[in-house]
Amino acid sequence: MSEVDAVVLNGTGGVWNVHTVAGETHAASLRGRLKQDGNQKLAVGDRVAVERDDSGAAWAITAIHPRRSKLARRAPSGARGERIVAANVDQVVVVLAAAKPEPHVRMLDRFLVIAEGNDIAACIVINKVELVEPAFVEALVAPYERAGYAVHRTSVKQRVGLEGLHAAVAGKTSAFTGPSGVGKSSLLNALYPQLTLRIGEISESVNKGRHTTVGALFIPLTDPSGGYVVDTPGLREVGLWGMPPENLDHCFPEFRPFLGSCKFQDCSHVHEPHCAVRGAVESGEITAARHESYLKLHGDLPDPDNTWD
Repeated sequence: MSEVDAVVLNGTGGVWNVHTVAGETHAASLRGRLKQDGNQKLAVGDRVAVERDDSGAAWAITAIHPRRSKLARRAPSGARGERIVAANVDQVVVVLAAAKPEPHVRMLDRFLVIAEGNDIAACIVINKVELVEPAFVEALVAPYERAGYAVHRTSVKQRVGLEGLHAAVAGKTSAFTGPSGVGKSSLLNALYPQLTLRIGEISESVNKGRHTTVGALFIPLTDPSGGYVVDTPGLREVGLWGMPPENLDHCFPEFRPFLGSCKFQDCSHVHEPHCAVRGAVESGEITAARHESYLKLHGDLPDPDNTWD
């Protein structure tokens, strides 16, 4: 049988669902040599070649095409290396809730840095805006809009902001990510009702979201303009890896106009005198909250001399 190109939608236990260029979905397993190659780990969103065996009963993944982008995070529970959440992504859509759960801006900043560090565009969604006063939302998003990020204010219950978000994801491959319980699956169901993603309830006792999506799902859209969305589980630990500390400042768009104006070429924007970035914070051109996030992330970066396997 001849090979055909396909996209990996999701997978568990060594079996991967793939979506072919003909619009068909099949379960496929990795061919032996790929399974044994530890350097080629399959991820949701990978472009692959698949082939049906001579009996016509089973499909195998015969090749993994080069990735044009990836969204990755540190392997959980202290493990070494990274875990790829999704490959071949056009944009990252970071979803926070205005309330229930409380917005986690440090996690938002981490996701934005991950996107910037991988040269992937990013936009922000503040969901459940019906739960708070508009002034709260505006104060929350102001630093990000000033930095140049598009921010969508949405409410699934009140059908607010859905049209604009739909336009932002149409025809693109968009990875929806964010903390648990912020309503990512609810948003996707509202935008594309045919997705029928499961929706979890917020635990009233601990006010933390429950994981409702098992594994990342790469979902082909039936929209006339095409596109895919990637629905990811709520990520409780988001880390940075493989990024030299001196590159972190470039991942904050509002820092970039000032990066060539510090007294010291290798300025870390942490403690050096005559730092243009810290001067911009003092003048209000960069918000103190974003600089505080930078300082926290800078301190969290792994030692560049301690290379991960």
